[in-house]
Amino acid sequence: MISGRTPRQILASELEELKKRIIAHHLAAGQKASGRTIASLHVEVSEDSGTLYGRSPFGTLETGRRPGKVPMDFQSIIRQWMKDKGIVAPPIPYKTNRPHKYTPQERGELSMSFLIARKIRREGTRLFKQGGRADIYSNEIPATTREIGNKLLELMHTKIESIKLNS
Repeated sequence: MISGRTPRQILASELEELKKRIIAHHLAAGQKASGRTIASLHVEVSEDSGTLYGRSPFGTLETGRRPGKVPMDFQSIIRQWMKDKGIVAPPIPYKTNRPHKYTPQERGELSMSFLIARKIRREGTRLFKQGGRADIYSNEIPATTREIGNKLLELMHTKIESIKLNS
């Protein structure tokens, strides 16, 4: 029922529903690693506007990452992503018996994370190379905008009818 709700409540409700749909699409696409992107999504509504916020790399959910400049600690970001995704690198054994800084498993992880980071820096992610996708949030935003407009229009119609009846 629209008549008992304020425009702010309608906006907040629709943005929360949008957030849920985006999370569902993100999970269905198998993109979740650490959950930080999902945790970063939050809705802020004021008297005259509402916004759904997400962390800065949110756009890459649909576009992928293009080749080029990467953060300074990109290899460690990739290594953490590997842990979050449960990707296990094969260990790289040492050829000498002297003490070493890293375990064979850590050497494998460092090597694999370096190679993945280098490939992304040179070529971009697979999603980017495939041309991206439009099924995480792009299709949902226009639908949500229409739904908000329809509900606000219905609320205004109800208020106008209420004014007519009371006059």
